[in-house]
Amino acid sequence: MTTEPRTPTREELEARASKPDEESLRLHAFYQGKMQVVPKCPISSARDFAYWYTPGVAAPSKAIQADPSRVYELTNKSNLIAVVSDGSRVLGLGNIGPHAGLPVMEGKALLFKYLGGVDAVALCLATQDAREFTRAVQLLEPAFGAINLEDIAQPRCFRVLAELRKTMPIPVWHDDQQGSATALLAGLIGALKVVGKRIDSIRIAMIGMGAANFATYGLLKTYGVDPAQIVACDSRGTLHRGRRDIEDRQTDLAEKWAVCQQSNPDQVTGGIQQVLRGADVCIAFACSNPKLIDPAWIRSMAKDAIVFACANPSPEIWPWDAKAAGARIVATGRSDFPNQLNNSLVFPAIFRGTLDARAVTISDDMALAAAIELARCAEELGLREDAVLPRMTDWQVVPRVAAATAMKAQELGLARVTRTREEYLESATRRILDSQRMLKVLMQEGVIAELPEPAGEIAHQLAQGAKTPVV
Repeated sequence: MTTEPRTPTREELEARASKPDEESLRLHAFYQGKMQVVPKCPISSARDFAYWYTPGVAAPSKAIQADPSRVYELTNKSNLIAVVSDGSRVLGLGNIGPHAGLPVMEGKALLFKYLGGVDAVALCLATQDAREFTRAVQLLEPAFGAINLEDIAQPRCFRVLAELRKTMPIPVWHDDQQGSATALLAGLIGALKVVGKRIDSIRIAMIGMGAANFATYGLLKTYGVDPAQIVACDSRGTLHRGRRDIEDRQTDLAEKWAVCQQSNPDQVTGGIQQVLRGADVCIAFACSNPKLIDPAWIRSMAKDAIVFACANPSPEIWPWDAKAAGARIVATGRSDFPNQLNNSLVFPAIFRGTLDARAVTISDDMALAAAIELARCAEELGLREDAVLPRMTDWQVVPRVAAATAMKAQELGLARVTRTREEYLESATRRILDSQRMLKVLMQEGVIAELPEPAGEIAHQLAQGAKTPVV
């Protein structure tokens, strides 16, 4: 006789959700960080240094001086990016500063390398002055092929991104804005197919109007969503044309004032409770507080409601509470829950495609192409209520999204090289597999110590020849 598995209690679920915090601290102390620098050229004897360094290195330096574009051919600039932050808005932790932000930036660099084959350097700057920060990033241009901005508070993040995109000859991307929006749109496309609703007939509630939701708002419009379908709220209530506190600061809060004017045609007032009433979709990028959204408010949403509670490290409502309240699909930013809706599904692929095409920028249309391809991959893998997006372990998705990004760059005239889709797919696949093989060899040879228990299962799987990334 078989016994039905016991449903975990709410207390057990919350205890399980806190486990990654304890384990992460132990592992970070064991390894003292996540990234190191490894040569990519062979060295068999001291004679080789004559080629890689003096006197031979003078030849590529002279070649670049004569033709600056050859820096992409003769150095690692074509595959090297900087992950830059001021630590002012890290995850759901707030303004914890550049030192405390460094583990997150290293983690970002790790995902870039493992999932996208992109070399990334974590750089946390000791300034929260927009001009100083902007100037520091501009000075990095000779060494890097692209810039990934990370965890910068708004409205400063909007000004910094706009200025850097305008003044730098290499792509600049703010992952909290553009990456979050791209992943969200892909997840929404999949979720709507599962529940059988059309995107032009739904009502969307946006909770928290920071960097991520502003970019999501913009990308939804690019995709064809009418702002009249959206009602948004910040910590002071709904956004509408009567918000004098925002109108009085139009210069500083231009993005927020635009949402006030364009959305919420019925001038709904109140807060989260009022925004969610009758909504088909909840898009929350607010704060790391599982009690921010009351389950009773989820019950007031439309039938077959979709809840995207995306704050990290903890969502605005626990997924089991949202499901119990009637939500049909729930996604969070966490990898230990079903339906991870996180920019980690996006940025390795978009940067892979951008670097391979040697694009001069990452446009909204490139992000849109990436979102559509990501959604297409999810559909081919099999859409379900608990699987509206691919997982990070579905690594074969990355080359496809990279190729879609690169091909859109070519179509828009933003690429400095021209290749076929198949060539982009092959190049991206090779880069990604090379990165994973390198890690496997370093682990097998003991250069990277075996993971201490209980996380040693990852090392075991890689040592046994796992063919897909284990994240």
